[in-house]
Amino acid sequence: MKHVLAVLFLCSTLALAASPDYDLTVHVGTSRMVLEREGGAHFQKIVVTIDDKKYELESFEAPNSLLMPGDYKARIVKDHHSGEYDVWRIYELQLPDKKVRQFLMVGVLE
Repeated sequence: MKHVLAVLFLCSTLALAASPDYDLTVHVGTSRMVLEREGGAHFQKIVVTIDDKKYELESFEAPNSLLMPGDYKARIVKDHHSGEYDVWRIYELQLPDKKVRQFLMVGVLE
């Protein structure tokens, strides 16, 4: 029995270590749908606050719905800088049911 418990503990520890860290808190303040010209799908555009800075993000998928305002856990999937002035970033938000949705940063607000 002790061996079974040890194996279960080891497996759960490895599963946690393999999962990505969603160490950012993203506050969604505004959410709207934007109609894609071809196909009629609605993408999400959200205005978020991350570390006291405001950004506009756009979903890659077209869920044809609004993301409810509130706090979400997130992580940076891609982060590319050209010098000190250009940035290209993709955030992945973890939804309450543990599903994830990726957003491209399309705006930086002051």
